[in-house]
Amino acid sequence: MLNDNKEQSVISAGEIEACRWIVTGRVQGVGFRPFVFCLAKRFGLAGRVQNLAGQVLIEAEGAKSKLDAFGVALFTDIPPLARPKNIRVEKIAYRQLESFEIVPSSAAVAPEIHVPPDYFLCDDCKREMNAPQDRRYHYPFINCTQCGPRYSLIIRLPYDRKNTTMSAFELCSACQKEYENPSDRRFHAEPVACPACGPKLCFVNSNYRVDGSAALDICVSALRRGEIVAVKGIGGYHLMCDANNVASIEQLRINKHRPHKPLALMFPWRGADGMEMVKQELESDTNSQTLLGSPSRPIVLLRKRQDSNLPELIAPGLNEIGAMLPYSPLHHMLLDEMGNALVATSGNVSGEPVLTENAEAEHRLSNVTQSFLHHNRPIQRPVDDPVVRIISGKSRLFRAGRGIAPIELDLPGRLTQPLLAVGGHMKNTVALGWEGRAVLSPHIGDLSTPRSIKVFEQVIEDMQQLYDVTPQAIVCDSHRGYTSSRWAARKGLPLIPIWHHHAHAGVVAMEHSLDRTWLVFTWDGVGLGEDGTLWGGEALYGNSGSWRRVSRIRPFRLPGGEQAGREPWRSGQALCWECNIENKLATFDTTLLKKAWERELNAPVTTAVGRLFDGVANLLGLIDKASYEGQAGMYLENVASGDAREIELPLDQDADGLLTVDWRPLLEKLLQADSSVAQRAMQFHVSLAHSIVVQAQHIHMLAPFDSIGLTGGVFQNKLLAELAVAQLTAAGFDVHLTEKLPCNDGGIAVGQLVEALFSNG
Repeated sequence: MLNDNKEQSVISAGEIEACRWIVTGRVQGVGFRPFVFCLAKRFGLAGRVQNLAGQVLIEAEGAKSKLDAFGVALFTDIPPLARPKNIRVEKIAYRQLESFEIVPSSAAVAPEIHVPPDYFLCDDCKREMNAPQDRRYHYPFINCTQCGPRYSLIIRLPYDRKNTTMSAFELCSACQKEYENPSDRRFHAEPVACPACGPKLCFVNSNYRVDGSAALDICVSALRRGEIVAVKGIGGYHLMCDANNVASIEQLRINKHRPHKPLALMFPWRGADGMEMVKQELESDTNSQTLLGSPSRPIVLLRKRQDSNLPELIAPGLNEIGAMLPYSPLHHMLLDEMGNALVATSGNVSGEPVLTENAEAEHRLSNVTQSFLHHNRPIQRPVDDPVVRIISGKSRLFRAGRGIAPIELDLPGRLTQPLLAVGGHMKNTVALGWEGRAVLSPHIGDLSTPRSIKVFEQVIEDMQQLYDVTPQAIVCDSHRGYTSSRWAARKGLPLIPIWHHHAHAGVVAMEHSLDRTWLVFTWDGVGLGEDGTLWGGEALYGNSGSWRRVSRIRPFRLPGGEQAGREPWRSGQALCWECNIENKLATFDTTLLKKAWERELNAPVTTAVGRLFDGVANLLGLIDKASYEGQAGMYLENVASGDAREIELPLDQDADGLLTVDWRPLLEKLLQADSSVAQRAMQFHVSLAHSIVVQAQHIHMLAPFDSIGLTGGVFQNKLLAELAVAQLTAAGFDVHLTEKLPCNDGGIAVGQLVEALFSNG
């Protein structure tokens, strides 16, 4: 029990004092208590450290000078993964204690829970893993308080071994001794294990099964023969094959029905900085190399070098590849043995969450491969790899995943009731909000299949249980047809619908500051707008809870509605029909479709810049049909090069003050084959970026604002975003993109919470 008697005086013996700290933040599962213990010994202090359900209590006494230095070191000399926040520090009674101790956890205070994400293999464990004399030599599940799985194996809190999927593995005497020693870096490292008592590998194919350490050797042999292997990692399976074997990659694409979507590569950790092989194949600078080697070990999108030997089939039609470094001991061992990069794409049915269970993986992936490298450490919930891209010199998160999520945030105010935000339909994530806190889940996926919905429900249940929060209302997208919105409507709780693009705007405003007036360009595919049309090319003015549309791109009608998202030729035809221009590149008989379009049958009105990108990519001859979302826009960005002058896009203003950007002059110019496709693609990007500046200047004269935000899936486009940022900055504007949260639909669950907060949610 804490003694908070304010009448009790502080007893000093010369310069001897006693202090108490209450610390919260990321202080569980990161070795914080043994760090405090060793720090106290270093300064010769007596006292105690104790877990208090998400907080840490520290009491120490000794010489005032050493106590002051200890108080500073608590927040400066921390373990690499710790993120402590000081709630309170106060003087307490000097009790003449003789030692410093770690005392058992207490649940006597209200919990303030922080769930740690999964961590990469630390340098200390990597050295042990590669040391032949070490008892964990070549053990693929080595870990300590500074590395290893967390979120993916926690069943419930508090974070103790018995509450994780490691509970079935009884510690051997050697591991038990480390686990109980406060001076050991494996003190209460809950996933701790060794070859004698921990998880083991198993290689299975249609002909045989190999258990134990030999399974890795068999897996490497299979990969070298050109086989595809499903490899179980920390948060789920990867489908792997030799990145230099064109036949293997081609077979993987055929088997997985993934003809064009880029495949991520995992490179061996080579050289003094680990980047040797990455540098040989990809363009990288200090910024991207730091990002690749950061604790989250994300997939980083990097351009191929001109002299790269990587097969074109890894990312057809693109010169950028998703690269990552190994983050688990198993991955390090696998890549070290292979000696070259491996394709490491999500082990799933396309669009679904990654698979996690051995038997289910063998069943669901049977059409892709017959070879599996399993292990018997259960994965509690799927966690895919995070994806980032460096835009305007900063890391921009595209997919929240392992090592990053769950993302814990402070809300810009306090909610009146706990809320669950269920996000959108594509790239779904969910968020939990209560009091002044919010937590965003890892990437779930597209909610189009029964398994995706099952995982969606599991993640929601898990988050409520882990954080001990029961929502009293559900925040959802205003589009009632979204699977997430339909699910929310069936739960019987009060619903708070939020407009799609308001949620997008809320994300960028919250990340940077709500104490200002914003102009936010929300450009994406399509999302339901307040007027019942499909928005996606809007600028919203104001702040969270009070957004007002002030500009848009010229609307056009999409023949076939949702089909246009995967068939860019439909958007191409629509743009031509709007301009009364004949599409000379058309390869389809569109007579009946045009009649339906003219009669406005299944041809919804949209202002979506994403569909504008699709149409232009088609009209430049780059693509007719897409096999994955965003393919047309990626092709258009990829091909753009050379110098190009912007084309002025006229601005019209209606009686209500709404500006409309007319894209028709741009289309007419792009259809003139007097320059290369590359130059015309560049001209398209330059013109759109210039249009953003013109809109901002015009709006600022009518209604001043403090900052500009760029958000929505279109601003994953590095070329467009950097052109816009550079031109806006040159024009004197303060401009921001999202950093901590995805600008695509993977971030809107947090935006929904923010909008609900300022709508008195």
